[in-house]
Amino acid sequence: MFFQTLDILGTIAFAISGVLVAMNKRMDPFGVLIIAFVTAVGGGTLRDIMIGVEPVSWMRNMTFVYVIIGSAIFAVIFRNYLKHLRRSLFLFDTIGIGLYTVVGIETGLVAGLHPIICIALGTMTACFGGVTRDILCNEIPVIFRKEIYATACILGGLSYFIMRLFLDDENYLFIIAGLVVIVIRLIAVRFKVSLPSLYKNEALNEDQN
Repeated sequence: MFFQTLDILGTIAFAISGVLVAMNKRMDPFGVLIIAFVTAVGGGTLRDIMIGVEPVSWMRNMTFVYVIIGSAIFAVIFRNYLKHLRRSLFLFDTIGIGLYTVVGIETGLVAGLHPIICIALGTMTACFGGVTRDILCNEIPVIFRKEIYATACILGGLSYFIMRLFLDDENYLFIIAGLVVIVIRLIAVRFKVSLPSLYKNEALNEDQN
């Protein structure tokens, strides 16, 4: 029940972030719903396919379909209250990656996978819905920019397995790991922390030439 709650909360957060992007692109209602849907279930679908879950989780539980539709309708109705779309998008996206990271890790643990693979599954679950959303909306996915995004998911996953050595309650462990992802992402954006560019020197040489 605990992890289903986390999964549903992550679905809500990502569905709303998808709606915000779609509305920013001035899509019609059908386009808004599709973007909300792929944002919410894209990462989980890829995760389930990779570990051989058939059919994928959202097809076996209609709750997720209803949650996505309800979240999309909610976001459209109350769009005037989400005045700062970019800030709202960032907030819901950040909450989404934190929650989906721990859901992916839990899925890997249930499947009996190695911790490194569990962290990879958590990162994939958290990031690839947003990647699909951005590609469909003709944007460069956040994961491919310099921003701290997938790195936050990886660090959150690492924190889970480190804290596992000292704490026994898995519910607390997953809550803390999710918060680590969210806090790292918030701090990185607030203080403009980013990964170093591989092309800085090359760009400088081009300018000099």
